[in-house]
Amino acid sequence: MVRKLSIRLALREAMRQEMENDETVFIMGEDVGVYQGVNQVTGNLVYEFGSERVMDTPISETAFLGAAVGAAMQGLKPIVELQVADFISVCLDPLLNQAAKIRFMSGNQINVPMVLRAAFGAGLGAAAQHSQSLEAFFCHIPGIKVVMPATAYDAKGLLISSIRDTEPIVFLEPRALYSDESKVPIMPYTIPLGKADVKRKGKDISIITYGSMLPVCLELSFILEKNYQIDCEVVDLRSLQPLDTDAILNSVAKTKRVIIVHEAVQFAGFGAEIAAHISQTDLIYELKSPIRRVGAKFTPIPFAKHLEESTLPQLKNLLTEILAMFELT
Repeated sequence: MVRKLSIRLALREAMRQEMENDETVFIMGEDVGVYQGVNQVTGNLVYEFGSERVMDTPISETAFLGAAVGAAMQGLKPIVELQVADFISVCLDPLLNQAAKIRFMSGNQINVPMVLRAAFGAGLGAAAQHSQSLEAFFCHIPGIKVVMPATAYDAKGLLISSIRDTEPIVFLEPRALYSDESKVPIMPYTIPLGKADVKRKGKDISIITYGSMLPVCLELSFILEKNYQIDCEVVDLRSLQPLDTDAILNSVAKTKRVIIVHEAVQFAGFGAEIAAHISQTDLIYELKSPIRRVGAKFTPIPFAKHLEESTLPQLKNLLTEILAMFELT
């Protein structure tokens, strides 16, 4: 049976079903219990599973993330919630120097099957310290996987896959999309990590994106088709580490044009890594237009709504970029 769920509810259902099926799975973080999560994702799970499996923690990210790493080393499967990804700045060591390295330093004797869930992104007036997109930073840490769903269907399947994985995973949730709905099966299902999804097939240009920019890119693709007869292919990466380079290269080989779009700052953003993968193949000689990247301006996210909007990629800016690739401006 399939019905519509929001990303928020799809994530909650994934955790509920995995906790029902595996007693080693538990949740910990600030306000995940009685308060039901700052983003209302954990909901009423504390009343279903009790405070020993849905654990409200003190306001000490270093302490509870470190505790989660230790629990995972002992065979449990913690799901840790950071209220926003920005807070990794105060608890980086357990992830960077412990979780990411234990398997390598132990000669594959010890795994850390931990999921670190964190909301990311701007657009909600949360200002500079609660609005960052830090996926490129996480992707630069060998030993962890980085997952970024953008639909409810993908959110549930990818979270279940992440919980069942044996490696530490950073699971980044676009909080601007928490209420977005799509069809989601009731039964548990998995989506392979490291597999992109072509959300819209096309032949004229590849739009490579992920996370909060997916709905913008899909809307853009419909405008381009309707008004300019430009047929866009929209590729949702879903996982950044591991990266589905085959899906990227196959799409670009078909369309011969590519634009990479993400909410994170453009300078040194993950889009540069994607562009490098394309440019280091013979496809670079077949492109009809140079590779284009679009991201946020290199500045902290402002609080004022009009300034925040001017910092982030907007549909009108993306439209201008793509029309220029077809020499229509």
